[in-house]
Amino acid sequence: MGANSSSISELPENEYLQKLSGSEPISENDPFWNQLLSFSFTTPTNSADLKLLEEATISVCKSLVEKNPRTGNLGSLIKVFLSRTKELKISAECQNHLFIWQAHNALFIICCLLKVFISRMSEEELQLHFTYEEKAGPSSYGAECEDLIEELLCCLVQLIVEIPLLYPCQHTDSNWWKWLCSWYRGRYSGGVTSALGDITYSISLEAVTTLIVFLSCQLFHKEILRESIIHRYLMHGRCLPYTSRLVKTLLYNFIRQERSPPPGTHVFQQQTDGGGLLYGIASGVATGLWTVFTLGGVGSKASAQLEQCSPLASQSLLLLLVLANLTDTPDTPNPYRQAIMSFKNTQDNTAFSSSNPHAFQINFNSLYTALCEQQRSDQATLLLYMLLHQNSNVRTYVLARTDIENLVLPILEILYHVEERNSHHVYMALIILLILTEDDGFNRSIHEVILKNITWYAERVLTEISLGSLLILVVIRTIQYNMTRTRDKYLHTNCLAALANMSAQFRSLHQYAAQRIISYTCRHLRRYVYVLDKLYFPHSHCSTLQHCFSTLSDNGEELLSLTCSHILRSYASSLFSLLSKKHNKVLEQATQSLRGSLGSNDSPLPDYAQDLNVIEEVIRMMLEIINSCLTNSLHHNPNLVYALLYKRDLFEQFRTHPSFQDIMQNIDLVISFFSSRLEQAGAELSVERVLEIIKQGAVALPKDRLRKFPELKFKYVEEEQPEEFFIPYVWSLVYNSAVALYWNPRDIQLFTMDSG
Repeated sequence: MGANSSSISELPENEYLQKLSGSEPISENDPFWNQLLSFSFTTPTNSADLKLLEEATISVCKSLVEKNPRTGNLGSLIKVFLSRTKELKISAECQNHLFIWQAHNALFIICCLLKVFISRMSEEELQLHFTYEEKAGPSSYGAECEDLIEELLCCLVQLIVEIPLLYPCQHTDSNWWKWLCSWYRGRYSGGVTSALGDITYSISLEAVTTLIVFLSCQLFHKEILRESIIHRYLMHGRCLPYTSRLVKTLLYNFIRQERSPPPGTHVFQQQTDGGGLLYGIASGVATGLWTVFTLGGVGSKASAQLEQCSPLASQSLLLLLVLANLTDTPDTPNPYRQAIMSFKNTQDNTAFSSSNPHAFQINFNSLYTALCEQQRSDQATLLLYMLLHQNSNVRTYVLARTDIENLVLPILEILYHVEERNSHHVYMALIILLILTEDDGFNRSIHEVILKNITWYAERVLTEISLGSLLILVVIRTIQYNMTRTRDKYLHTNCLAALANMSAQFRSLHQYAAQRIISYTCRHLRRYVYVLDKLYFPHSHCSTLQHCFSTLSDNGEELLSLTCSHILRSYASSLFSLLSKKHNKVLEQATQSLRGSLGSNDSPLPDYAQDLNVIEEVIRMMLEIINSCLTNSLHHNPNLVYALLYKRDLFEQFRTHPSFQDIMQNIDLVISFFSSRLEQAGAELSVERVLEIIKQGAVALPKDRLRKFPELKFKYVEEEQPEEFFIPYVWSLVYNSAVALYWNPRDIQLFTMDSG
């Protein structure tokens, strides 16, 4: 990039960069390109490094933006890159590694320039920078522009799908690559992986990154792009035949999690036995350029984050998510989404459907393992959601696994640490659980998986608990957090739907899980009475009633005193008697009365009044969940009956409530039946004796006495225009998580920085 340049601060004065961005056109055949591209460097590994680089070279980029329409130097650089990649594939007789080295360097420069160009101009303006026709004059731009863009995009796709990483023989049968592998084995004592693998890893990563940059025009638009030049090229024409291979390669990059080679390991040293005239010229020039290009003062030491992960895997997953969420065109559905929806297991020998030309096979066992191990990231959770929701082959395979806990536990950890996660990540984790609970086999099997010592669950020591009981605990905790903090109806509705799907298959519930189901319901029952009191009697100073609710702790675990329970029982009875006359009309009158007391019909209602419908909805659903369990698996859940009997006083108050009367019939029957048997057994019974009586009573209780209700079943359905949610979400992940990519936050239009 420039003779004797040794620091970022010197880049603006670099003679090669100045010439590239200068006023003189540079032919693609000019020796200048060998000089520009023959440098060795440590590729930037994080956005901070790229920010430093962009700030240092902004003057060069601005100059190129201004002068390139007259010089066409960007187009010449791209043509040089294309020629290097072609030479890499077909010029085995050259017998040197110069082409892949220079191709990587050219692609790095192109990626940096494209990022600046795309952030500063429309796609139509970008097209004008891709060609320069000297004979026709400086303002003539022809069809070659579009051809060059498509050729570059197609070349990037080919690089990703055709260049192997560390195991070339498993990836391709091309003769040129077999020759290159053989040549490197004889050239380097460390074999292919020490030299060839390092540089191919870097160019593969650079190709993936450049494709992301090409698609990043979405970041600079508030509206979802439904028509795009870049999208059209990727979804039609020359790129289309590579769809399934590209999706498969990106998935395998994610699965393998190949770690980045240590910075500087792909720097090629000058050979003493020659290597061709072109190599000799280039290596001679390289001695006057940077020997190692370092950023951020880190030298050649890899960051701790990169030591723990794979940049190529992370970047490949982001590109896959971006491609899968491109909007459909009026005449063609997104082929990348079609590929994701239809791929099969390598062990599946059934024929592919002729209606989907983009289907392929992949190792499901490896994919499942990677998904289990990588759920700490938003993007891996989003991929899991997409596969479970859109690919029936993957969903069937996952539900048939006998080690389902390896997938469910990381999802539960996401929900458990809800305070530390962004809302989108929590949503995706929750929807995954909802999709899984749609399957009765899953709902049964999770109660058969026994876990030991769940260390991340801090509320109580869980030395042994079933996966099903743990799932219940975490979901209830998530609902409770949402009701008290975020107050998001979408979240608690889906939580309750997952519990409802599971309820008929509750088996051998852990005593703490049973207790939490009942205590959480009771908490809302008490809250409901409190809100009704405030709504009907806004000026009442019922200090005793208010004191009853002030004794409730934040997590609802503390019991009310006997005095409070007595007051609540009589007070709730009178309120429900009033409500039972005309429930909706009475509530409406109370609401109007409250607005009047606030001085205006337009005044917003207090939170407690707005919460009434939500609380009633939660109570109704929790009562249905309890009823479903009692109706379908009473004899399997003595701990739930025990917890219900322990709180029977509060439940008995709601038997006359007009919204709950029907669902309370079975619960009231169970309470009465088992209370009678306990009274017959005498006073001061031990816990063990009570549970024994409950187990005996469960066998004796006639099933026909319990009223049958429709089965609780909820199915996840994406809302209309899901792209309005997913596209900003995916690009926020790219913005925050992409390796070595930096965009100025002031330029982002698609989402706010808070949502990113």
